Amino acid sequence: MHSRRYHHGDLRAALLERAEETLREKGPAALSLRELARDLGVSHAAPSRHFKDKQALLDALALTGFERLNAALAQGPALDGPFADRLAALAHAYVGFATANPELLDLMYTVKHDPQATEALIGAAYQGLQQAAALVADGQRTGEVRPGPVEQICLPALATVHGFADLAVGGLLSPEEARTGLDDVITYILRGCAPDQA
Repeated sequence: MHSRRYHHGDLRAALLERAEETLREKGPAALSLRELARDLGVSHAAPSRHFKDKQALLDALALTGFERLNAALAQGPALDGPFADRLAALAHAYVGFATANPELLDLMYTVKHDPQATEALIGAAYQGLQQAAALVADGQRTGEVRPGPVEQICLPALATVHGFADLAVGGLLSPEEARTGLDDVITYILRGCAPDQA
Protein backbone atom coordinates (compact mmCIF):
# COMPACT_ATOMS: atom_id res chain seq x y z
CA MET A 1 0.00 0.00 0.00
CA HIS A 2 1.32 3.46 -0.95
CA SER A 3 2.03 5.56 2.11
CA ARG A 4 1.62 9.31 2.06
CA ARG A 5 4.87 11.17 2.54
CA TYR A 6 4.95 14.06 5.01
CA HIS A 7 8.43 15.46 4.82
CA HIS A 8 7.73 18.98 3.63
CA GLY A 9 9.84 21.46 5.52
CA ASP A 10 6.93 23.88 5.56
CA LEU A 11 3.63 22.28 4.65
CA ARG A 12 1.71 25.54 5.03
CA ALA A 13 3.91 27.28 2.44
CA ALA A 14 3.70 24.24 0.14
CA LEU A 15 -0.09 24.23 0.39
CA LEU A 16 -0.29 27.94 -0.47
CA GLU A 17 2.10 27.54 -3.39
CA ARG A 18 0.16 24.60 -4.82
CA ALA A 19 -3.15 26.40 -4.17
CA GLU A 20 -1.95 29.37 -6.20
CA GLU A 21 -0.91 27.06 -9.05
CA THR A 22 -4.36 25.43 -8.98
CA LEU A 23 -6.02 28.85 -8.90
CA ARG A 24 -4.05 29.91 -11.97
CA GLU A 25 -4.69 26.67 -13.85
CA LYS A 26 -8.30 25.86 -12.93
CA GLY A 27 -9.85 28.74 -10.97
CA PRO A 28 -11.03 29.03 -7.35
CA ALA A 29 -13.79 26.43 -7.67
CA ALA A 30 -11.15 23.73 -8.17
CA LEU A 31 -9.42 24.49 -4.88
CA SER A 32 -9.85 21.68 -2.37
CA LEU A 33 -7.80 20.88 0.72
CA ARG A 34 -8.16 17.19 -0.02
CA GLU A 35 -6.88 17.63 -3.60
CA LEU A 36 -3.99 19.80 -2.41
CA ALA A 37 -3.06 17.09 0.10
CA ARG A 38 -3.13 14.49 -2.68
CA ASP A 39 -0.99 16.70 -4.94
CA LEU A 40 1.59 17.16 -2.19
CA GLY A 41 1.56 13.53 -1.13
CA VAL A 42 0.39 14.06 2.43
CA SER A 43 -2.57 12.63 4.32
CA HIS A 44 -5.91 14.27 3.60
CA ALA A 45 -6.02 15.42 7.24
CA ALA A 46 -2.60 17.13 7.16
CA PRO A 47 -3.80 20.48 5.72
CA SER A 48 -6.27 20.89 8.59
CA ARG A 49 -3.30 21.57 10.88
CA HIS A 50 -2.84 24.84 8.97
CA PHE A 51 -6.28 25.66 7.51
CA LYS A 52 -9.53 24.72 9.23
CA ASP A 53 -11.45 24.84 5.93
CA LYS A 54 -11.33 26.07 2.35
CA GLN A 55 -12.30 29.60 3.39
CA ALA A 56 -9.28 29.78 5.70
CA LEU A 57 -7.09 28.68 2.79
CA LEU A 58 -8.58 31.37 0.51
CA ASP A 59 -8.09 33.96 3.24
CA ALA A 60 -4.43 33.02 3.64
CA LEU A 61 -3.91 32.96 -0.13
CA ALA A 62 -5.44 36.43 -0.46
CA LEU A 63 -3.30 37.70 2.42
CA THR A 64 -0.08 36.49 0.81
CA GLY A 65 -1.23 38.10 -2.43
CA PHE A 66 -1.73 41.48 -0.76
CA GLU A 67 1.62 41.16 0.99
CA ARG A 68 3.35 40.56 -2.35
CA LEU A 69 1.42 43.39 -4.01
CA ASN A 70 2.29 45.78 -1.20
CA ALA A 71 5.96 44.80 -1.42
CA ALA A 72 5.89 45.48 -5.17
CA LEU A 73 4.23 48.85 -4.61
CA ALA A 74 6.79 49.76 -1.94
CA GLN A 75 9.66 48.93 -4.29
CA GLY A 76 8.14 50.92 -7.14
CA PRO A 77 8.41 54.61 -6.24
CA ALA A 78 11.63 56.00 -4.83
CA LEU A 79 11.31 57.88 -1.55
CA ASP A 80 12.34 61.09 -3.24
CA GLY A 81 12.16 62.46 -6.76
CA PRO A 82 9.39 64.12 -8.73
CA PHE A 83 5.81 63.16 -7.95
CA ALA A 84 5.21 62.23 -11.61
CA ASP A 85 8.03 59.68 -11.56
CA ARG A 86 6.91 58.21 -8.25
CA LEU A 87 3.30 57.93 -9.44
CA ALA A 88 4.43 56.26 -12.66
CA ALA A 89 6.51 53.73 -10.69
CA LEU A 90 3.55 52.95 -8.43
CA ALA A 91 1.18 52.52 -11.39
CA HIS A 92 3.61 50.29 -13.29
CA ALA A 93 4.17 48.16 -10.16
CA TYR A 94 0.41 47.70 -9.70
CA VAL A 95 -0.33 46.87 -13.33
CA GLY A 96 2.71 44.59 -13.48
CA PHE A 97 1.45 42.61 -10.50
CA ALA A 98 -2.10 42.50 -11.87
CA THR A 99 -1.10 41.24 -15.31
CA ALA A 100 1.27 38.65 -13.84
CA ASN A 101 -1.29 37.41 -11.28
CA PRO A 102 -4.81 38.04 -12.64
CA GLU A 103 -6.52 35.09 -10.93
CA LEU A 104 -4.85 35.85 -7.61
CA LEU A 105 -5.76 39.55 -7.80
CA ASP A 106 -9.40 38.67 -8.47
CA LEU A 107 -9.41 36.31 -5.50
CA MET A 108 -7.75 38.93 -3.28
CA TYR A 109 -10.45 41.53 -3.89
CA THR A 110 -13.24 38.96 -3.62
CA VAL A 111 -12.07 37.39 -0.36
CA LYS A 112 -11.39 40.68 1.40
CA HIS A 113 -15.12 41.44 1.24
CA ASP A 114 -16.07 38.14 2.85
CA PRO A 115 -17.68 38.64 6.29
CA GLN A 116 -15.19 36.10 7.68
CA ALA A 117 -12.12 37.97 6.37
CA THR A 118 -9.47 38.36 9.06
CA GLU A 119 -8.27 41.70 10.38
CA ALA A 120 -4.82 40.92 8.97
CA LEU A 121 -6.30 40.54 5.49
CA ILE A 122 -8.32 43.76 5.77
CA GLY A 123 -5.24 45.62 6.98
CA ALA A 124 -3.08 44.28 4.14
CA ALA A 125 -5.77 45.16 1.61
CA TYR A 126 -5.72 48.81 2.66
CA GLN A 127 -1.95 49.11 2.90
CA GLY A 128 -1.62 49.83 -0.83
CA LEU A 129 -4.18 52.62 -0.51
CA GLN A 130 -2.18 54.03 2.39
CA GLN A 131 1.01 53.95 0.30
CA ALA A 132 -0.73 55.85 -2.49
CA ALA A 133 -2.19 58.33 -0.01
CA ALA A 134 1.27 58.99 1.43
CA LEU A 135 2.56 59.62 -2.08
CA VAL A 136 -0.22 62.13 -2.76
CA ALA A 137 0.39 63.85 0.59
CA ASP A 138 4.10 64.15 -0.28
CA GLY A 139 3.13 65.66 -3.63
CA GLN A 140 0.95 68.20 -1.86
CA ARG A 141 3.83 69.19 0.42
CA THR A 142 6.10 69.83 -2.57
CA GLY A 143 3.39 71.71 -4.48
CA GLU A 144 3.17 69.10 -7.25
CA VAL A 145 -0.36 67.99 -6.27
CA ARG A 146 -3.35 70.26 -5.79
CA PRO A 147 -4.51 70.92 -2.23
CA GLY A 148 -7.55 69.16 -0.82
CA PRO A 149 -8.48 65.97 1.03
CA VAL A 150 -5.92 63.31 0.13
CA GLU A 151 -8.60 60.61 -0.26
CA GLN A 152 -10.49 62.64 -2.87
CA ILE A 153 -7.35 62.85 -5.00
CA CYS A 154 -6.00 59.38 -4.30
CA LEU A 155 -9.15 57.31 -4.85
CA PRO A 156 -9.84 58.39 -8.46
CA ALA A 157 -6.17 57.88 -9.31
CA LEU A 158 -6.13 54.34 -7.90
CA ALA A 159 -9.47 53.50 -9.47
CA THR A 160 -8.12 54.59 -12.86
CA VAL A 161 -4.99 52.44 -12.53
CA HIS A 162 -7.02 49.45 -11.31
CA GLY A 163 -9.48 49.93 -14.18
CA PHE A 164 -6.65 49.91 -16.72
CA ALA A 165 -5.25 46.75 -15.14
CA ASP A 166 -8.70 45.14 -15.36
CA LEU A 167 -8.96 46.01 -19.05
CA ALA A 168 -5.49 44.63 -19.74
CA VAL A 169 -6.10 41.40 -17.81
CA GLY A 170 -9.56 40.94 -19.33
CA GLY A 171 -8.16 41.02 -22.86
CA LEU A 172 -10.08 44.18 -23.74
CA LEU A 173 -6.89 45.93 -24.84
CA SER A 174 -4.69 44.96 -27.72
CA PRO A 175 -1.15 43.91 -26.76
CA GLU A 176 0.08 47.29 -28.01
CA GLU A 177 -2.55 49.18 -25.98
CA ALA A 178 -1.71 47.15 -22.89
CA ARG A 179 1.99 47.88 -23.37
CA THR A 180 1.83 51.61 -24.10
CA GLY A 181 -1.55 52.72 -22.77
CA LEU A 182 -0.50 52.96 -19.14
CA ASP A 183 1.67 55.98 -19.90
CA ASP A 184 -1.41 57.76 -21.28
CA VAL A 185 -3.34 56.79 -18.14
CA ILE A 186 -0.55 58.20 -15.95
CA THR A 187 -0.56 61.46 -17.92
CA TYR A 188 -4.34 61.65 -17.43
CA ILE A 189 -4.01 61.10 -13.67
CA LEU A 190 -1.26 63.70 -13.38
CA ARG A 191 -3.53 66.29 -15.01
CA GLY A 192 -6.20 65.49 -12.43
CA CYS A 193 -3.71 65.79 -9.57
CA ALA A 194 -2.03 68.97 -10.79
CA PRO A 195 -2.45 72.25 -8.92
CA ASP A 196 -4.73 74.81 -10.54
CA GLN A 197 -2.89 77.25 -12.74
CA ALA A 198 -2.78 80.78 -11.37
